[in-house]
Formats: sequence, structure tokens, C-alpha cells
Amino acid sequence: MAFYDDLTQATEAERNALLSIPLIQLGAAGQLSLESYLAFLGQAYHHVKHTIPLLMATGGRLPERLEWLRVAIGEYIEEEMGHQEWILNDIAACGADKEVVRHETPMPATELMVAYAYDTVMRNNPVGFFGMVLVLEGTSVALATHAADNIQQALNLPKSAFSYLSSHGSLDVGHVDFYEKLMNRLDRDEDKQAVVHCAKMMYRLYGDIFRSLPVVQLEG
Repeated sequence: MAFYDDLTQATEAERNALLSIPLIQLGAAGQLSLESYLAFLGQAYHHVKHTIPLLMATGGRLPERLEWLRVAIGEYIEEEMGHQEWILNDIAACGADKEVVRHETPMPATELMVAYAYDTVMRNNPVGFFGMVLVLEGTSVALATHAADNIQQALNLPKSAFSYLSSHGSLDVGHVDFYEKLMNRLDRDEDKQAVVHCAKMMYRLYGDIFRSLPVVQLEG
């Protein structure tokens, strides 16, 4: 079995636990209030703004034998550049003050997920960071576009309030295919285990963000 298949199988329980979180279920069904959607965007900003620094740190710490993976990280960096500003613009399109969000302190759950990502790269095996990539990109493919359409209709918001969710739903389909090919090139057990371990942790830590958000369901 290819490693990508092993990875998805090994993390199935954690992935299912994340997808069963009430706020995610309500979002997919288009039953979230504006308050909950804005809270989600705010915390998304506070972890997405670390994507480029984390990718750069990972690339810088990879050994020479993984030069091919460093090249791939360069492609990821180019694709992900500026996405945090998309989120702030979505917040503004919802009628909220994006500068307040930019300067606020993130929730503890968000800080912990980001801190664990840096810890994986700087203290453990930097290849493990690709466990976080699996969680964030896989989750957005499963939910993003569908949720964006449903929430937009329910809240009667402009399409400009959903650039982050909508783009990630379609964009990350290609990313997942690219990611699968990369993971299947890993040939050392210690690298594979680092990815599996980080993915399991990230499903839990990312889930904790959703568990911490205010769940305000639409009435009616």
C-alpha cells in the first residue's frame, strides 16, 4: 500500500472526530449565524498567517536527501502567499472591522495549534509538518465550497465574503493530488511516522479550535 493510503487509513478515526464537531456540521448545512462565521474567519486568520513562515522554516530544516521536497515547498509558498489577507477581506465584506481581528489575540486553541506546528518543525522532524498540511487541506476540500454556498445563501451575504472558503474548496483539490504524490515519495520510516503523528495531533488541535468557537445556529 502506498504511504498516502496508509496515512489516510491511520488517521481515519481522528478525521471522523473532527468532521463530527457540531459547528462543522452546522456550517456544511448552512445553518451557522453570522457571529459564528465571523468567529471562524477570525481564528482562521490567526493560523493561516503562519502558513508561509512555517513552510519556510520546514524548507530550511530539511536534509539534503529531501531536496525534492524543498522544491515542492517552494511551490506551496507561491500558492499560499497572501491568503491571510483574503480572510481579512472576507471579514470586511461581512461588515466587521478587519483591523480589530488583525490585532486581536487568538484563542488559546489557535495558539496551541500554531505552537505545536512550530515545535514539530524546530524540535522534531520537519517532515512531520506535512501532517498539518493533510489536515488543513483535506478538511477544506471536504467542506469548504459546499459550506460557503450554503452559508452565503442562508445569511444573504455577497460572494466577496467567501473568497477564503470558496477558493480553498476548489484550489485544494489539486493540492491534495500534489500532496499525495509527494507523500508517496517518502522512503524512510521515521519521516512517515512523523507525518502520521503530526496529522493525528493536528486533527485534535484543529478540532479544538472549532470546539472553542461560539456555536450560534440560525433560527427558523
